[in-house]
Amino acid sequence: MAFALTLRAEDRPALRELLARRPASLVVALCAAWCGTCRGFRPVFERLAATRSDSLFLWLDVEEDSALAGDIEIDAFPSLAVFRSGLPVFFGVAEPHEPHLLRLFAAISEGLPVPCPVPEAVAMLPRALVEAGKT
Repeated sequence: MAFALTLRAEDRPALRELLARRPASLVVALCAAWCGTCRGFRPVFERLAATRSDSLFLWLDVEEDSALAGDIEIDAFPSLAVFRSGLPVFFGVAEPHEPHLLRLFAAISEGLPVPCPVPEAVAMLPRALVEAGKT
């Protein structure tokens, strides 16, 4: 995967295919179009997606994709939800500093996944994405 996907119609076939392959990690950026920090984060997120071919990176606009993200409480933008082997391993605010994010992803991908407590709406994201990809 050389770029981050969205839930837009043109990305749905690739989303379905990649979810069916069960990527090692699923990285979801929870952002908003009106957020300047999110707009600055997008190129960083895209570059990270290009470096991790074993992972699926998804850009989720919490307003545009409210059917999927509407129940997720966001403290600040941008936020990331990271899943490894289907388990939530990180959920929180992501500063758009590429070196910090590279270290975060390296730490997450080492060893066995260690689940972290997340709200139910976040834990349900992988399953909701599979369902969304079917339409």
